[in-house]
Amino acid sequence: MSEPINRCPIQLTENGQLRHFLTTEGLPKELLTEILDTADSFVDMSAQQVKKVPLLRGKTVVNLFFEASTRTLSTFELAAKRLSADVLNLNISTSSTKKGETLKDTLMTMRAMHSDMFVVRHSDSGAAHFIAEQVTPDVAVINAGDGRHAHPTQAMLDMLTIRRHKGQFEGLKVAIVGDILHSRVARSQIHALRILGAEEIRVIAPQTLLPRHIESLGARVYTDMNSGLRDVDVVMMLRLQKERMDSALLPSESEFYKLYGLTRDKLAFAKPDAIVMHPGPINRGVEIESAVADGERSVILDQVTNGIAVRMAVMSMAMSGQLAEKNRAQPDIDNLNL
Repeated sequence: MSEPINRCPIQLTENGQLRHFLTTEGLPKELLTEILDTADSFVDMSAQQVKKVPLLRGKTVVNLFFEASTRTLSTFELAAKRLSADVLNLNISTSSTKKGETLKDTLMTMRAMHSDMFVVRHSDSGAAHFIAEQVTPDVAVINAGDGRHAHPTQAMLDMLTIRRHKGQFEGLKVAIVGDILHSRVARSQIHALRILGAEEIRVIAPQTLLPRHIESLGARVYTDMNSGLRDVDVVMMLRLQKERMDSALLPSESEFYKLYGLTRDKLAFAKPDAIVMHPGPINRGVEIESAVADGERSVILDQVTNGIAVRMAVMSMAMSGQLAEKNRAQPDIDNLNL
């Protein structure tokens, strides 16, 4: 498999360190592996009596969530606090943007407060990239989900979950099931799986929930659930993005469940040791049967635990890259000829 081209160079410093985390697309395998290795070292912190490390002590992290979120916001907040950062959650619904202030003015205000990192969730695709490139390039920006484009930390917590259960990516067959069309998670998952060396990536969905040219990302398309699940190692279910779709895309939730909901009978087509994943929140009886979601092959709660560790890893690495870039840009006073 050829090495991917970095399609988002703003993410990296000149030395290849993480500076922003906006997408998994095009990042080198070595960097994604470094994120996983770093996150691995944080996973067991929750079992320790002291759960904090001083990696972001004295730094200010601002969570800018323009979309509603529970688990993503809470895990980012917890991750930042475990890194010893000061955390500000900006409630957009009551902020000055509702009074007519532009996004740029809001961000510049936050920057003037000497913020060091923005965690951004926005309904517009490309919003995090715009902020990192055009508004505050000297503030580390972490994409917590932008439109239908990307959700890179969710993809990486999924990758960590797979690696901790399966050991490696080589030889794995992975099925991503459900609302592929509206899912930023699916796109980030496909990019990460391809970079990390998964043998086969399948997407399973009705034609109305499949984006055009999805095969160009390296995925095989199935519209039949049983065929798509046959002999896979990992089943990654997706939430139906009902807030993003026209009701005409689905005849009914009950029909979707009948054809594409993960039940014990359908799971039997996967390998006996296949694991089941879901990014949450779960629509039980629509995307997945409760007996499967709560069953012994489900690793959904592991994903939540791993999400804190991955977000700690990404935040610490991006901050380190930003500081390295700033230090490189400053003249070495000791070597100046005065």
